Amino acid sequence: MSDSYLTINGPAEGIYREKMSKFLAFAHPVDSAEEARRIIAKYQNEYHDARHVCWAYMIGADRKEFQSNDNGEPSGTAGKPILGQINSFGLTDIVIAVVRYFGGIKLGTSGLIVAYREAAREALEAAEIVERHVMQTASFTFPYEVMNDVMKVVKQNGISILDQQFDNICSMTITTRADNYDSMIGRLSSIDYLKFLE
Repeated sequence: MSDSYLTINGPAEGIYREKMSKFLAFAHPVDSAEEARRIIAKYQNEYHDARHVCWAYMIGADRKEFQSNDNGEPSGTAGKPILGQINSFGLTDIVIAVVRYFGGIKLGTSGLIVAYREAAREALEAAEIVERHVMQTASFTFPYEVMNDVMKVVKQNGISILDQQFDNICSMTITTRADNYDSMIGRLSSIDYLKFLE
């Protein structure tokens, strides 16, 4: 599995109109299902006068955690088409909520599927899609006298220091792309007196 994935850089909106019905789509980057549900709840409160607030989210670089909801629309006509757009753009760590204001004319099953799909697509086309990387973190301690050896490893490409404390016994927390993690740990393991923390 690659350690890179696609998501959106920030919130984006789209709108789709069909036979007097209005579909407002809101896409947000998220880190967890809990965050996705908080955003959905926010739109349900904000648009409490709307007929439906349907949604879908996808979480994780492996794209295995996802959910969709039709919120009272006929089964499979809203949440699935929204999720389908997340899939067709190849995105994850994202939630899309689509708010429907009913215009008085029924759209039928196929009309609803098209409308929710197009509203979600409009929001995604307005979004900035970015590549992110799965990161892994390591924390360790080491005596001050091996500082140069540690810094030789840490200064290599793609390693970032999240936290460091220098004293007689020093501590450091670093992060790197998942693809680079094993070789980084291998290099650090060869340094005398360096101890990894759980």
